[in-house]
Amino acid sequence: MAKLPILMYHKVSPNHSEGLTISVDKLEEQFKFLAENGFSTYHFSDLILLRKLNSPKNIVITFDDAYVNQLELAYPLMKKYGLKATFFVPLNYVGKTDEWNSPSEAIMTAEQLSSLDPKTIELGYHSYAHQKYTEMTSEEIEEDTRRAFSTAEEKALPLGPILAYPYGKFPRKNPEKEEFIKHLEKEQFSFGLRIGNRVNTFPFKKPYEVQRLDVKGEFSLKKFRRKIKYGKLL
Repeated sequence: MAKLPILMYHKVSPNHSEGLTISVDKLEEQFKFLAENGFSTYHFSDLILLRKLNSPKNIVITFDDAYVNQLELAYPLMKKYGLKATFFVPLNYVGKTDEWNSPSEAIMTAEQLSSLDPKTIELGYHSYAHQKYTEMTSEEIEEDTRRAFSTAEEKALPLGPILAYPYGKFPRKNPEKEEFIKHLEKEQFSFGLRIGNRVNTFPFKKPYEVQRLDVKGEFSLKKFRRKIKYGKLL
């Protein structure tokens, strides 16, 4: 089984690089490393169709929250280096700001999201209201998904059947976990993404517990390279 690290990014800044914000220079350094070292990047729609990965070096790039700064700063770099990525969209906040953060950042409009080249950027779900699934009832989760689907259809956004859990949170104990997974299966999600900070093997053993590696803005290139090789760092 092939190793498949999945990177998780959030905000991109012209110069600030700390926590969930990465500077455009550091992002380019990482993207350049991936491109020059022969990493194959994938959309999740590619992975749905694959039984195995043929490349010796594989990676998935994801960005949460669909910020305008991702469009302005990250998207050109993906084009420059020939990389694919998935943008996860919190549907209630399209064209608004991330009200759960302070200071808040602008989130792309439907028109901006639709303008992205689908060969480069795939869109996925990041819930409707960006709430923790661990703090919601089954009925509230079902309503959140319904509203996410309805908004995506209303705005004609081509979102794939992939869900990144807000804050990486999902029910971990039964019966809530079983109910949550049944809900995802019923709504025909192919994959659900947590955090976890471990490198996956592919095919995924648990498609609704796919792990991602959070890339911190203060990482050096050396630490970034260790992260995609080993996952959780001590």
